[in-house]
Amino acid sequence: MTAKSQHQWTADAREVLRVDEGFRLIDVDPRSTPGYGGDKVDGHNDLASGVAQLDELQERLYAASRSDATDASVLLVLQAMDTAGKGGIIRHVVGSVDPQGVALAAFKRPTEEELAHDFLWRIEKRVPEPGLIGVFDRSHYEDVLIGRVRELAPADEIERRYGAIVDFERRLAESGTRIVKVMLNISADEQKSRLAERLDRPDKYWKYNPGDLDERAAWPDYMAAYQTVFERTSTEHAPWYVVPADRKWYARLAVQALLLETLEDIDPQWPAATFDVEAEKARLARSW
Repeated sequence: MTAKSQHQWTADAREVLRVDEGFRLIDVDPRSTPGYGGDKVDGHNDLASGVAQLDELQERLYAASRSDATDASVLLVLQAMDTAGKGGIIRHVVGSVDPQGVALAAFKRPTEEELAHDFLWRIEKRVPEPGLIGVFDRSHYEDVLIGRVRELAPADEIERRYGAIVDFERRLAESGTRIVKVMLNISADEQKSRLAERLDRPDKYWKYNPGDLDERAAWPDYMAAYQTVFERTSTEHAPWYVVPADRKWYARLAVQALLLETLEDIDPQWPAATFDVEAEKARLARSW
């Protein structure tokens, strides 16, 4: 079911972007716009149209959870190479809803305390409560991506983590959390262009990290690591979606569509009044 407020989709975003058996990351064109029949102008219009619907669905989800009418929540996992646009997704898509209904977690390098525990320890503490849209800006997948490429853990430990992740996400799904895992697929050429822009603009210097070039040098290894992640952890209860990200407008629109379709499936309803509405109207009318 395509998002009701986005008119130019020719197919459901969750169908055309989903990682299924036989998927190969190398076959995805980062400049493509799968499932969408419009251009950039249409995309901006549809993104704006989707804001009101996403805002209402999020508020209904939050309201329903506060009256114990639902235990549902949504977890958006964002993974990508540097400059792929995670910040833009958070600002232009997630940022369009009431912030009290959003739980954002940006996972950086683990602290000493976090390293003393299993890699999922810090993740489990940040899963969204019922009624919330949780967002992981990077996530537990760093531990099988950077961990593998930079050999931060032994090979047998990396192997164990794939299974631990699948089990963790299954438990989340069984507790009522809908998991939307997104890899923003940027090309090496587009990343080079965006890094160059950061070096050309003083207002972008703060976004530049010299270490980004070290990670860029390992691009083929990261693409292989992502492919393994998809093969090992894209499941029925927590599928991966690969979103072409060279066109920022499409990436933002696609993630909004994924969230809208997920919330439409949940279909949260406004909770019924727990008091006599007519009696309260009469009391209000009599008040000074």
